[in-house]
Amino acid sequence: MTPSTTRRAKVDGPSGPLEVVLNIPERPAEGIALVAHPHSLQGGTLDNKVVQTLAKTFFSLGYAAARFNFRGVGASAGSFDEGVGETDDALAVLAYAKDSLGDALPVVLAGFSFGSYVQTRVAQHVAAQRMVLVGPAVRRFPVAKVAADTLVIHGEEDDVVPLADVLAWARPQQLPIVVFPGCGHFFHGRLPQLQRVISGMWKRATQPTP
Repeated sequence: MTPSTTRRAKVDGPSGPLEVVLNIPERPAEGIALVAHPHSLQGGTLDNKVVQTLAKTFFSLGYAAARFNFRGVGASAGSFDEGVGETDDALAVLAYAKDSLGDALPVVLAGFSFGSYVQTRVAQHVAAQRMVLVGPAVRRFPVAKVAADTLVIHGEEDDVVPLADVLAWARPQQLPIVVFPGCGHFFHGRLPQLQRVISGMWKRATQPTP
């Protein structure tokens, strides 16, 4: 991602302007990857390192990546709304991205921690190509069931959202979890690996069957 492929904008949201960063590939986009950041009251922003890694990953896969600040964060108007208003924020940003890039483009929903919870709510309103949830904040929020092809990645030593909680959420769904051994919630020192894992799994999933 370079300055020439980066667009910053203010989007009309339900509670006022929302701060958005779009990274648009120079070739026609494969789709739109909407990326949601962690908890607004705990320092989560669109510049979070995991959020940036998700955006870079999908940009490298040919997607336009849209990350944004939820209401009350950075230059986005409004105040924290427990994920309810934040869902509306995400939908407003997605509508802007589709209007800018093409309504027919497939949509990927990606989120980190609290952002994962919000994306499971967004998925109830959007026909997404796939979801990618990193460190999903299960038990802390009522994270719903997800599609069977959802990619869920979690750190073995996550001290914010214990791995046991994620497994308990995933088990009734028979949902596989990719576990990073010895890794904490924020994936310190593991971000390049996170990008490689998502890219590799994505390419394998989208390659035509021989």
